[in-house]
Amino acid sequence: MVFNSTTEPSVFHAAFRDQFEIFLDEHRSALYDSLNGLTEEQARRSLVPSKTTLLGLVKHATFVEKVWFDEAITCRPRSEIGIPDSPDESFDLHDDDTVASVQGAHQQACAASRRATEKLTLDDLVRGNRRGPLPLRWVYLHTLRELAQHCGHAEILREQIIGDTMRHG
Repeated sequence: MVFNSTTEPSVFHAAFRDQFEIFLDEHRSALYDSLNGLTEEQARRSLVPSKTTLLGLVKHATFVEKVWFDEAITCRPRSEIGIPDSPDESFDLHDDDTVASVQGAHQQACAASRRATEKLTLDDLVRGNRRGPLPLRWVYLHTLRELAQHCGHAEILREQIIGDTMRHG
């Protein structure tokens, strides 16, 4: 996934909506790319007591996209969308989850998110969230905050995995 960098001068003065989308895409791309070059074992490696793995983080990011840009916008239930009931379950890895399948699902979810919001304004209300009606602006900010947090997790996990590989060669 390749997108405009948030540090490009054209982004500094872009419309607010465009800035939101560029920042979101930069974080989406960073999570997607966190799996690049890893073996299946490395992507699944558990380095913390929680369910958090690199593969699980990207799978969870797909869940986040579907919660905020499908469920919240379309008001479809999670069962119809095909996502777990809880965020915790979205980290669960199944035997058929691979780097390629999880990256593919993430890429599709991000594209669907862009399509779902293309005709909305930042002030439009999305009504399918348990918190009640929320402006798209809040959804963008919340999603950006969550993706940024998970990018930090991914960076640390990847550093541990790559560092471990370099030490044990």
